[in-house]
Amino acid sequence: MLRSSASRRMTAPSAFPNTVGWGIALAVGAALISGLAIYLNGFAVKQLPDAAVYTTLKNAVAAIVLVAAAIAVGGLRETRAIDHRRWGAILAVGVVGGSVPFILFFTGLAQASAPSAAFIQKTLFVWVALLAAPLLGERLGVAPILALGVLFVGQLLVLPPSGIAWGTGETLILAATLFWAAETILVKRLLGSVGSISMATLRMTVGLVILFAYLAVTNRISTILELGPVELGWVLVTGVILAGYVGTWFAALQRAPASLVTSVLVVGAVITGTLTAVSKGAPPSPSVVGGYVLIVVAIVVIAVTARRSVALLEDDTSRSAPRGVFGT
Repeated sequence: MLRSSASRRMTAPSAFPNTVGWGIALAVGAALISGLAIYLNGFAVKQLPDAAVYTTLKNAVAAIVLVAAAIAVGGLRETRAIDHRRWGAILAVGVVGGSVPFILFFTGLAQASAPSAAFIQKTLFVWVALLAAPLLGERLGVAPILALGVLFVGQLLVLPPSGIAWGTGETLILAATLFWAAETILVKRLLGSVGSISMATLRMTVGLVILFAYLAVTNRISTILELGPVELGWVLVTGVILAGYVGTWFAALQRAPASLVTSVLVVGAVITGTLTAVSKGAPPSPSVVGGYVLIVVAIVVIAVTARRSVALLEDDTSRSAPRGVFGT
């Protein structure tokens, strides 16, 4: 989705060019951060007595980091210039992306394994692809559809269904993933007029207010005072990582199709699986390695197809037949 020149003037400056190529690079960065984050969160959430308290404090750290980043690049001025008609959608992002799914995900993560969480959360690309076609006009060609299928098969090889004991934890993680899929569509539309750093900051700060309200209503605030240095250390580390992930993810989403960005995020499952194998001292099986290869190949095909499609659109603007940015 291309932004008007007026929109460009009101958004905060960015260190990265507004191109699909940079969108892909940023999506890869977000995937690497995500893979590390899910691995660490699998440990961190079990160090604290309450998952809701953990995710609230972690999000608070992320919000502080993002606010500081926004101030540094002039994001506060941009926020004041946002059209008042956008605020309803921005507040909705804070609910469906920055608060409710975090509670669901980390409550589920406290009960499920890190690989299971990684697999379920990385099905985000499937749900976004299904929503992006009717809601964002991202048309999938034959090659991207086949690549998405290969991507899913790769995930099945990395973590076969028999390796997932489905329970309450997995159900909560799936619900969180569906919330984040809806958020991705909404954010993609908003990023046409709101800069990525401002959008990331608003998402986390609005969500943080809701999370603290949830802790207050459920009488969990006092738990914060009982935390020791080890628990707070985990909160600090994972909170900073979360800020990096959200900022990078939104920056990628601003530059590339939603279907493409969420597909690239699947690389995170490879990172999580590799870290888990290393920590257990057991090399991955040949089938898992094959799954890693399929995931990488599928993402390369998806990325190349997206870039070619965008190039065709840019070269053929005078003869703009109805064509999406993610296939023909």
